[in-house]
Amino acid sequence: MSESNNDIDGKEIAATIRKEIKERVSTMHDPPGLAVILVGARRDSQTYVRMKKKACEECGIASFGFDFPDTVAEDELLTKIRELNADEKVHGILVQLPLPKGINENNIIEAVHPSKDVDGLHPKNTASLCSTGTHVGAEKINWTDLASVPFHIPCTPQGCIELLDRSGVELKGKNAVVIGRSNLVGLPVAMLLMHRDATVTIVHSKTTDAPSVVSQADVVVAAVGRAEMVKKEWIKEGAVVIDVGINSVDDATKKRGYRLVGDVDYAGIKEVASKITPVPGGVGPMTIAMLLRNTVNSCVRSTASKGD
Repeated sequence: MSESNNDIDGKEIAATIRKEIKERVSTMHDPPGLAVILVGARRDSQTYVRMKKKACEECGIASFGFDFPDTVAEDELLTKIRELNADEKVHGILVQLPLPKGINENNIIEAVHPSKDVDGLHPKNTASLCSTGTHVGAEKINWTDLASVPFHIPCTPQGCIELLDRSGVELKGKNAVVIGRSNLVGLPVAMLLMHRDATVTIVHSKTTDAPSVVSQADVVVAAVGRAEMVKKEWIKEGAVVIDVGINSVDDATKKRGYRLVGDVDYAGIKEVASKITPVPGGVGPMTIAMLLRNTVNSCVRSTASKGD
C-alpha cells in the first residue's frame, strides 16, 4: 500500500511556513517580539531555546531571553512575567518547561496574559479550545484555518493538524485515534480533530485492548512518550500516522551512543501507512513554526486593538 516515499516532511513544511511568516513580518511596521524565560541549565531546554531564538532571527521576530538559575524564587519569576505582560514590545511570552521542583508550573502559566500566551497553555485559551461554540466573544472561529483562530492554540497539536492539512488529509468523518491524554498534546489534539469533524477516540494506559482500538483508525496521533510502542500490527492499511514522540534509545553504532525514535515503529508502520511522520524531522520542526505564527498573530491582534 505504501508509496515509495510516504513521509510527511515536517522540515520542508515548517520551512515553507517560516518563509510565509518572514514575508508577513517584512510588511509590519514594528517587529513582533517573543520573550523566552529559561530556568536552570537542562541541556535539552537550552537546546530548544537556542532553536527558537534562531528561528525568530530567521523570520525577523525580535527575541528577548531571560535566564534564571534553578534556585530562583517563584515570586521573582512572577514579577518578570508581570513586567513582560506590560511590555508593548513583547507580544508572546514563552516559559520553557519543565520548571525545577519548588516552582508551581500552574501559577507560572496562569500569570502569563492569555493574549501573550503563545504556548496556548493558559486556562482561558484551553477553555476556548474545548468549547463547542462557534464564537469567542464577537469573533467567529474558523477551525479549517487555524492561523485565523482568535486565541492561542498549543503549538505541537496545532502543528499536527497543519501537517495533515498541508498533506491533503481529509479529516471530516474519519476515525481518529489519539494515543496519550496529556494536557500538552493528547487532549488538545483530540479537541482539534473533533473540531474538524473527525470521530475521535483517546487511548491511554487504562484502555482495554489498545491495539484493537487503534486498528480502526484512519488517522493515528501517537503522543505517549514510549519508544516505538505502536507496532505495525496496530495500524490498518492506508492509515495516516502522526508521531509526536521523541525518545532516545541506546545505539552503539552511533557516535553519541544513542538514536532518536518516536512512539511508533517507523520502519514497520511505513510499510502499511499511506502517510507517516518521521522522527526526527516530522512534528518537531512544526512546533517551532507554530510558536512563531502564534507570536505574529498576537502582534497583529495587539496592533488592531490599539486601532492602528
